[in-house]
Amino acid sequence: MPKSAGPLRPSRLAVPLTVLALSGGLTACGGSGDEPAPAAGASSASGAFPVSIGNKYGTTEIPEEPQRVVTVGFNDQDFVLALGVTPVGERELLGGYDAATRPWAEELLPAEEIPTVGGEEIDLEAVAALEPDLIVGVYSFMDETVYEQLSGIAPTLAQTDEHADGATPWQQQTLLVGRALGREDEARALVDDVEGRFEQAIEENPDFAGSSIAVDLTGVGSGHYLLGSDDLRTQFFTGLGFTVPDTSTDVSQERLDLLEADVLAVNGYDRADADADALLSALDVVTQDRTVLLGGYSGDVSAALGFGSPLSLPYLVEEVVPALAAAADGNPSSAVPALG
Repeated sequence: MPKSAGPLRPSRLAVPLTVLALSGGLTACGGSGDEPAPAAGASSASGAFPVSIGNKYGTTEIPEEPQRVVTVGFNDQDFVLALGVTPVGERELLGGYDAATRPWAEELLPAEEIPTVGGEEIDLEAVAALEPDLIVGVYSFMDETVYEQLSGIAPTLAQTDEHADGATPWQQQTLLVGRALGREDEARALVDDVEGRFEQAIEENPDFAGSSIAVDLTGVGSGHYLLGSDDLRTQFFTGLGFTVPDTSTDVSQERLDLLEADVLAVNGYDRADADADALLSALDVVTQDRTVLLGGYSGDVSAALGFGSPLSLPYLVEEVVPALAAAADGNPSSAVPALG
């Protein structure tokens, strides 16, 4: 757990970081003696600078178009890649997911690995060694001390104070990164495109609207953890019209009834895991086949949910919506495919 994680419970983040953080997969840049490499897919954005972006600790002042971007958040790499920029450094993967081969970004990921800048904690020396001119950490859980330290290296983009730590909507995160990169028009177009995919899924699946969904994170706390709107992993489901609790909470074995909802989505379980969990298997939402198993944390679906990015969300729409439709249609005979 990074020092900057603040109030987020370490036990909750430690397991699912296999779906949030990355190890290699982006292009390596030269050492400190090399000339700065231009950002991949660079566009003429000089007219957008200088730019000032408010955050929860102050204001990020970016004097000119960034050429060397380091991402210190657990999903910020995807947002930068989606806007045509290849970071020169990124946060390290915690867990077993091979993010270098994640299918939703395969066309944007270069073949070579790049330096990482810490895993549970941000490695300030590693960040500085990469000589960035922009540090992106909207989903980094950095505290004010780390923010000030990073800002001493380069302009640092942190989350705003509008949302709980780790709950910035993907739309806002996309637009924040777009402003920082001088690509705000591209960011707005990207948001419109992804929102259009959600709108199509909603139109094709009217049963989603207003239905409750319990998003269960397994292997955390008492063994199950109910995610609320304060966790970005629920944004995929609420974007489809489902409702979730306001606040995430640990679920004891005695209170598994909290997972009873119109639909249950289980993150971290494949079929064998679910069958071995006798108490979970006894819930009505399971016996009535209204449950979607998202697979283990090393799988693509669980990882895509953790990234919650404009790259991974369309992938989830394609992969998960059919299973959700089968679970939400009110027909117990509809077979719900397990996704892992």
